[in-house]
Amino acid sequence: MVVDRNISRYLVFAEEGLLTALGKISENRVGLVFVVADSGALEGVLTDGDFRRWLVGQESIRLDRPVSAAMNREFVSARENAPLERIEGLLSEHIKLVPLLDGQGRLVAVATRGRPLLRIGDIVVDDDAPTFVIAEIGNNHNGSVELAMRLVDEAIAAGANCAKFQMRSMKSLYRTSTGIRGEGEDLGAEYTLDLLARFQLGVDEMLRVFDYCCERGVLPLCTPWDPDSLAVLDRYGIKAFKVASADLTNHELLDLLAHTRKPLICSTGMSTEAEIADAVRLLRRRAAQFALLHCNSTYPAPFKDIHLRYLDRLRQIGDCPVGYSGHERGTSVAIAAVAMGARIVEKHFTLDRGMEGNDHRVSLLPLEFSQMVAGIREVETAMGNGETRAITQGELMNREVLGKSLVAAADLMPGTLVTEDVVAVRSPGRGLPPYRKRDLVGKVLLRQVRAGDFFYPSDVEAARFEPRPFRFSRPFGVPVRYHDFETIARASNLDLVEFHLSYKDLELDPLNYVRESVDMDVVVHAPELFAGDHLMDLCSPDPAYRARSISELDRVVNTTRRLAPRFARATRPLIVINAGGFTLDAPIPVEQRAERYALVAAALREIDAEGVEIIPQTMPPFPWHFGGQRFHNLFMDAEEIVAFAREHGTRYCLDVSHSKLACNHSGASFAAFLEVVSPHAAHLHVVDARGVDGEGLQIGSGEVDFGMVSEIARRACPDASFVPEIWQGHKSGGAGFWEALDKLERWF
Repeated sequence: MVVDRNISRYLVFAEEGLLTALGKISENRVGLVFVVADSGALEGVLTDGDFRRWLVGQESIRLDRPVSAAMNREFVSARENAPLERIEGLLSEHIKLVPLLDGQGRLVAVATRGRPLLRIGDIVVDDDAPTFVIAEIGNNHNGSVELAMRLVDEAIAAGANCAKFQMRSMKSLYRTSTGIRGEGEDLGAEYTLDLLARFQLGVDEMLRVFDYCCERGVLPLCTPWDPDSLAVLDRYGIKAFKVASADLTNHELLDLLAHTRKPLICSTGMSTEAEIADAVRLLRRRAAQFALLHCNSTYPAPFKDIHLRYLDRLRQIGDCPVGYSGHERGTSVAIAAVAMGARIVEKHFTLDRGMEGNDHRVSLLPLEFSQMVAGIREVETAMGNGETRAITQGELMNREVLGKSLVAAADLMPGTLVTEDVVAVRSPGRGLPPYRKRDLVGKVLLRQVRAGDFFYPSDVEAARFEPRPFRFSRPFGVPVRYHDFETIARASNLDLVEFHLSYKDLELDPLNYVRESVDMDVVVHAPELFAGDHLMDLCSPDPAYRARSISELDRVVNTTRRLAPRFARATRPLIVINAGGFTLDAPIPVEQRAERYALVAAALREIDAEGVEIIPQTMPPFPWHFGGQRFHNLFMDAEEIVAFAREHGTRYCLDVSHSKLACNHSGASFAAFLEVVSPHAAHLHVVDARGVDGEGLQIGSGEVDFGMVSEIARRACPDASFVPEIWQGHKSGGAGFWEALDKLERWF
């Protein structure tokens, strides 16, 4: 059973309008709202059924009528301090929620079936949320407020969600028959008491540190070791409490903690399974929100004693979120715990492991903590959602390069019945995969296929997209290569073609492929990859690498100049470039991007662009290079793109897919991005996208709202040309491009 004290989503006031109540019912998705007086006293309930019954009895429908006109005044409720068994007994198939009232009849909570949601401040801890990472500062401040604040700063920089401390009332916590420093105790206790006596922060000092955490935007948490400390922390308004392993069996303190109605994060070190189960039963009786942390309370903990697989058993015992509180050396175990389902990770944190105090020796330094957080985030990303396996974009690229296809073993004419002896298996994997041979054999070909040509899905499937005349409100075309230019250029009423060059194309004479003048415009897409695995990067920090990129772009300009006279509508052909700015292992710091933009601008000034216009392409956050991902850093942020355009007079190729992915990654509004960047667009790549790296998708198979895109483009860049840059759209005579144009015609 869940006792939810966040009641605002269930609550409406009696004098509010019915429309307001219906809106809240729709939002909270539980089918009802509780109706209260201004005093908070519960007066009735309104369900979907109550509203329909009221509606039937009305001669005229007025949704501005007060909720009290339609509410049901007969309802089941319970006192908030009633035994949980009694409250749970009121829940049934028909009664999904029970309102809990205080002594004055005011609504203070709602009981429902299910597992309590663990919410700590604004942070939700569950399987679908990022791991909650706690920097356990504890007493590693060694009694210094200044050091405590510095530890907070370093914890934030390292990626912690929470800075956690400990509070003890030495007077109430420890027996008084020995001195305050533990004189007369066993050696271990005497050592610990001496440290605590010297390194405790006073209450006011600790509260100053909490305030500092709030100012810096990190959640402060604290472990109260005694009732007096608990009272101080509760009055302060701490959002949740950490329960030390030593107190999981201290049911008196555990009961006091549960009565605060605040979330509890309970470490289980030093406890048997029976003791853990006892604590869980107590917390369940109090309807507490809690998580259990697997823990071995030795400092440092031997790896052989950690037993991470116990996380699964802990989840069964608690029926709650589980986590890991580690005292072992290094970061590997904490990262592994996340892979095994830990949703909270707590590690001790220090600036110097050589400082006095036993916690320092098992603590992570800031760089180590940062590496742990990075590892946790990588594991979270890698875990996925467990759904049916799908081929990723990078795998599709590698599948084409490394895979095999069905090809014709002989020249075949239209009308030929395909038999096994005319089908061979060859690389690369650009056509039908070999397992579809059974689908192909027995089909009658609708097109001519020469020996060695690929068979395509269109050869076995009924649905086919063919070229036809299209109507668009702006110049349009499709991507082409030299070898398919003539076929595709004649297939439709294209206004332009966009040559996608490879580095080998730069060694060819383009006039051998464009033999005569054509009545259209031309755009050239510069290669991204050049001989020797050289990726164009006009802002490489390596001067020699950058010089090579500039030289290769010069060759593209010369090729474009050779092509231009054969295109009657070409006045100043556009050259689309990926200007560079990628990194292999991680993004560059934001403050370094201005320097990289300056290098791009300097490189473009070195190019003799007479007669052409070079336009950088807007970029995705995770570009695919050689079938693997890198990180991109430039031409993704709208403000940076516009600033570069204004400073250097640059126009762009606005790639819809790339920019949608960049906005998905950064959390920026794609519509706002388009409004800002579109006025600087000379040319568009119109294509769908999904997630943060699913680029080049067919129209309608991703997340792009093309109605919105077309409306903004109509206002902001009405003269910009476009092509549908569908990945593998050129296959089967450009079938993917014709399909895209067919779908885009309704919007553009």
